[in-house]
Amino acid sequence: MKKSLQFLGLLASLWLFPGFLQAQFSLEEVLGAPYTESLNASPDGEHLAWVVNEKGVRNIWYTPVSAVAPRQVSGYSEDDGLAISLEAVLPDFLFYVRGNGPNRSGEPANPASLPGVPEQKLIRIRLSDGRIDTLASASGAHLSPDRKALLFSRGKQVYLLKDITGPEPQTSLLFEVRAGVGSLSWSPDGSRIAFVSPRTDHSFIGVYSLETHRLRWIAPGLGFDEYPAWAPDGKRIAFLRRPGRSQGELRDLTGGNPFELMVGDADTGQAQSIWKSPADDGGFAQYYPNAPLRWTPGNRLLFYSEHQGWNHLYAIRPDGSGLTDLTPGACETEDSNLSPDGRYLYSSSNCGDLNRRHLWRTDLERGKSEQITGPEGIQTHAVGLAGEVLAYREGGYNQPTTAVLQKQGEQTVLGPQGASFPKGMLQKPGEVRFTAPDGLEIHGQLFAPPPGAKKKYPAVIFMHGGPIRQMLLGYHFSGYYANAYSMNQYLASRGYVVLSVNFRSGTGYGRAFRRAPNQGPRGASEYQDILAAARYLQSLPEVDPEAIGLWGGSYGGYLTAMGLARNSDLFKAGVDLHGVHDWAWRGREFSPGGGWGLTEGLMEQALASSPVSDLGTWKSPVLLISGDDDRNVMIGQSIDLKNRLDALGVYNEVLVFPDEVHGFLRHDSWLQAYEATASFFDRFLKGMPPRD
Repeated sequence: MKKSLQFLGLLASLWLFPGFLQAQFSLEEVLGAPYTESLNASPDGEHLAWVVNEKGVRNIWYTPVSAVAPRQVSGYSEDDGLAISLEAVLPDFLFYVRGNGPNRSGEPANPASLPGVPEQKLIRIRLSDGRIDTLASASGAHLSPDRKALLFSRGKQVYLLKDITGPEPQTSLLFEVRAGVGSLSWSPDGSRIAFVSPRTDHSFIGVYSLETHRLRWIAPGLGFDEYPAWAPDGKRIAFLRRPGRSQGELRDLTGGNPFELMVGDADTGQAQSIWKSPADDGGFAQYYPNAPLRWTPGNRLLFYSEHQGWNHLYAIRPDGSGLTDLTPGACETEDSNLSPDGRYLYSSSNCGDLNRRHLWRTDLERGKSEQITGPEGIQTHAVGLAGEVLAYREGGYNQPTTAVLQKQGEQTVLGPQGASFPKGMLQKPGEVRFTAPDGLEIHGQLFAPPPGAKKKYPAVIFMHGGPIRQMLLGYHFSGYYANAYSMNQYLASRGYVVLSVNFRSGTGYGRAFRRAPNQGPRGASEYQDILAAARYLQSLPEVDPEAIGLWGGSYGGYLTAMGLARNSDLFKAGVDLHGVHDWAWRGREFSPGGGWGLTEGLMEQALASSPVSDLGTWKSPVLLISGDDDRNVMIGQSIDLKNRLDALGVYNEVLVFPDEVHGFLRHDSWLQAYEATASFFDRFLKGMPPRD
């Protein structure tokens, strides 16, 4: 019976979709273009390096700033899933960490299942001849002010790596702290090191002196003290303080917390509060940006806060006077960096363009901001260089994220560019808005079918993860969502109408939108946005209202499962990548509260807000995709769902990647996952037979 239905569906697809049974380009072509993952510059702004991921092969590129001549300086050649993090750039050497962090069992991620599990290593590469030296086992490093040493930690211990440009750098143990260390920060003269010591329900700011070999705690209290920032004179330290964790209190990423800005004396350990947030305006404002707190050479403290309803950057004097909103408006400010001389602040935001990102420059002496990139494209992660030269990452609707150098008004794409990338075949997605049943306006990106269509098309709704994420009108600055954008383009080229939905609880549209009530395990209020998206698609004349599918990863996988469980009458097929299917189980087993603050009193509601509570109405087929070393969502969530669906006789398929993590580290994993996704939708939304 099932084969007969598939054959009839194939005949229908041949009649409805003549000429659109094959994509205009291959998935390999659109997914395999070079993608710039990160940028880093030397302290003087004279040298620039960046990491490029091409089909899973990550390598480092470099150029001097004065005479631009980009070249690849590392020679890795395998899609082995080993990440590269640039740690320091000097005129003659680059320092980076290669490898992946451990899971809860202490096992480093090894998605290629290499026989010898690779640990994270701190590596030095000499630019003159490409010589590579492994210096230490480390997950990160911090360059000293004199550029002669690197600081790194392992567990509770902090190490100093001396003579880093010499023939034989030497490593020595500096100190050890009972509860561990993080956020290492050199004093301007290099004589002291500030750090954070996390203590489960509170944390301290410590200072270690390399001269006296003694530790001093800065105003220890009963809260979380975080993000130490040295004053230019090296005598004071600023930090942020939030309340300690109360009895029974669990981490909830959907909430917020009050915080205050502290300034302490590095010699006496005394500190005072110079500014307090009006309400619970912290949390997201600190963990989302790249540098939550800075002390500028011009003696201003820069910090993020949401106390005006949007994530903005503020400046304040060390005595607490002169609070200034540097990035005003109904928009979000994200990553930021200072110019080498500290005069300018470069930041990325969606001010004036909610569904993209552009760069702004703030003159810190005058407190004036101006937009310096746009109006098209997506520009992020600006790096100020010498001579007011600027480097940044830029993507477009038909251009994956690459490194760009802006010098005297001229832009130079640093590359490399993908020779087979189908740039001229990609569609410019349209910005759409529609209204949820409760009246909330929802944004989305619509990918239309190929031009010349005269019949109705199947449609697919894509939902991002997080949920604190936002899809954009072009290639995303996150590799995970850049891949998802490529997949949406591919589906559109294959004859699908694709709608990417920025549902409530995501970022980009202000604090009230991100912290919408009754979301996720507290009522799944964002699911009504997915229903609204489906109704919007059904209103389009080019959409077949009886052929709408869902796909997404992580939180998007959760919403995919919700749609299939609650509305199989509306959603005919779904692809669920590593989704959460039982909030109560997550809250009890994954971590205390599951990251959503789920106490025992909320477990009944959490279960009712989960796909597993509505399996009795689940009829549509689903493809479940997971990596079995997932550190964000237990693979057991997918195992449990499959077992339940099997018991109910609901058709499902699975694709599992041994040793792969949540955000797949190998290009081959993405390629397999997306090929399976396209095949699944072809069969169950178009009625086509499996592809070879």
